[in-house]
Amino acid sequence: MLTCSIDPVAFSIGSLSVRWYGLMYVIGFLLGWYLGRRRAARFGWKARDVDDLVTISMLGCVLGGRIGYILFYSLPMYMENPMEIFRFWNGGMSFHGAAIGLALAFLYFAHTRKQSFVDIADFITPLIPQGLFFGRIGNFINGELWGKVTDVPWGVVFPYAGPYPRHPSQLYEACLEGLLLWAVLFWFSSKPRKKGQIAGVFAMGYAISRFLVEFVRVPDEQLGYLAFNWLTMGQILSLPLFAFGLWLFFGSHGSKAQ
Repeated sequence: MLTCSIDPVAFSIGSLSVRWYGLMYVIGFLLGWYLGRRRAARFGWKARDVDDLVTISMLGCVLGGRIGYILFYSLPMYMENPMEIFRFWNGGMSFHGAAIGLALAFLYFAHTRKQSFVDIADFITPLIPQGLFFGRIGNFINGELWGKVTDVPWGVVFPYAGPYPRHPSQLYEACLEGLLLWAVLFWFSSKPRKKGQIAGVFAMGYAISRFLVEFVRVPDEQLGYLAFNWLTMGQILSLPLFAFGLWLFFGSHGSKAQ
């Protein structure tokens, strides 16, 4: 049995405290930017295009993730405490909200570069799992989004969740949404594919991973189970994402292979 007792503050500079949660997002974006630059030549992109796309994607991800969490998970609390909206270090990001923010960023970038949304999505989705991996590690260090009580040998005691060991669901998601999905996309995108298929694999892969982990993750206290006494908000939001992935993978988006 392990105990999650990591100090959420990575280091301090005077009165400024740098938290692991925010640092994980910075590492994820920097790694995505680096890999995007290495990937640019294959797509006929310039390094400047990658810089612009990563910047607008980062903005879409952060704003979409925060707004999505507020709307999907905790609107009454934020209405009562509006200043909490700006306290990112306390956690509170929604992947599904971030996905919507990313989609809007892709649409904007595609419009300004006169490219298709699907081309943009195929380019950048293989760069996302690395960020998801570090984001989930940040959740683990924060001691949030823990799993249900368990007797498995790798159960973890989270200080804010009581004295009993729980599934480290954050690490499950880091492995599935991060490492495994990255490996699948790395392999799948190593050969030319029809438009939309790379992005489709990402959307379906994330939706399946999230849907499965939700079975051992404690639902958000303010929401609980929403249907059939087992379906969570995360699972409900994963269903349209999976359907979107199917459309990307099997739809007709042009014959050009990537």
